[in-house]
Amino acid sequence: MAVTTEQQILIEQRVTNEAKSIGAAYLIWFFLGSLGGHRFYLGRKGSAIAILLLTIIGFATSFIGVGVVFLGIMGIWVLIDAFLIPGMVAKHKNQVRNELLQRALTGSL
Repeated sequence: MAVTTEQQILIEQRVTNEAKSIGAAYLIWFFLGSLGGHRFYLGRKGSAIAILLLTIIGFATSFIGVGVVFLGIMGIWVLIDAFLIPGMVAKHKNQVRNELLQRALTGSL
């Protein structure tokens, strides 16, 4: 069973409405990146918690010098994320699109 043109249009409209915004992701990255906020927004909770823990442990142990390593790792990770955000948003859009396509094919859209 193929997807009709109307269903394709509906799917693309829903993808546009439900997908995450690159602009919002970058704003969250800028202001809350060291807390993993942008990854929470993009649905990547595991790595967001890892960034948050690196930040907390880094600040908690910075007075003995070890925290600098944790904060350095977190800083590099968050900086690299600046280049990965567009790909993460595109992946989220594709996941939404595939889910809606499967629902359309099963007749539950």
